[in-house]
Amino acid sequence: MSGGGIGAVGGACMKSPAGISIRPMHDDFIRALPKTEMHLHIEGSVPLELLRGIDPVKHANPPSSWDAGFRYPDFASFDRHLLGMVMPYFTTPERYHEAAKVIFKRLRDEQNVRYVETSFASGVMEFVGVDGEATADAIKAAAPEGLTVRVFLGIHHNGYNEKTCGFLEDSVNWKSLDGVDLHGAETMPMESWTDALWAKFRDAGKMTKAHAGEFCGPEFVREVLTRLKVNRIEHGEKAARDPKLLDELREKNVTLDLCPISNLKLGVAASFKNHSLRKIFDAGVSCTINTDDPICFGNTLFDDWNVAAAEMGFSTRELARIARNGFRAALVDDATKAIWIDEVDAVEKAFANSEND
Repeated sequence: MSGGGIGAVGGACMKSPAGISIRPMHDDFIRALPKTEMHLHIEGSVPLELLRGIDPVKHANPPSSWDAGFRYPDFASFDRHLLGMVMPYFTTPERYHEAAKVIFKRLRDEQNVRYVETSFASGVMEFVGVDGEATADAIKAAAPEGLTVRVFLGIHHNGYNEKTCGFLEDSVNWKSLDGVDLHGAETMPMESWTDALWAKFRDAGKMTKAHAGEFCGPEFVREVLTRLKVNRIEHGEKAARDPKLLDELREKNVTLDLCPISNLKLGVAASFKNHSLRKIFDAGVSCTINTDDPICFGNTLFDDWNVAAAEMGFSTRELARIARNGFRAALVDDATKAIWIDEVDAVEKAFANSEND
């Protein structure tokens, strides 16, 4: 598996990457529950064995960042760690395809995922020279039967320049690209080109997202809502600091794609109990559970869902509601959404009946 994994299945008590105990009933329910993965960076999800294939000495052991007690001192340290691991691998569209095939198959077969939204970084095109349109095609083509994949181009706050403006402006025409996502350090100013490019994607009928509310507070979430008119926020953990913002997110039906283990290891939340997922959920804001960059955190999607159950007190009924949030936000037709939501309902009903027996 691309992440650290829980490592045991069945009736015995298990441990998450954070060292917490997992109730078997919750684990069985989470494994049976159809899920989405809405916040997945393809570069940050490369399976460890593929890195070992290009440098078996460097990657002989799992990264120290997989340890339960590991914390990154800051975002810059995380960024250096990520780039140092993955950039030597992602040098061609074929490498993206190779990684995506493994990632997607494991999500489908081992994590019971039906729908994935993944992004790849425009910086790889800028600094490595990889063909972006071919990369989008390669990622989309890696989707196995039974898994729907949507592909996004991730652009950093300062990612638009003389070298990149041509292919970024053209990217809205790439057939395999389903949308655009704002990446990078939130503390950098959002430049004026962003507004225009996001509008261009919207006008083309493509989805627009933005990373916000991870390291900066509610004010940046408001800025991307106002300027970029997104209805999907990647992270949004700090939106919970402003009750009026939560009301606005709920009223506008904005979905927050949260990543608990990533947030812990990056210091966004001091502990799982301090994480804002519970507050956001209780405020009626649509939210999902995701992994972010598993190669940097050693997590699987099951791990993040089990953290919600074991550390944040989410019941099976509440977890089913989060699963439905993901399918309702998915970029598919209503009939397909209904099929997936019916599957969630069936699993919830089956486990409710077993609990009452």
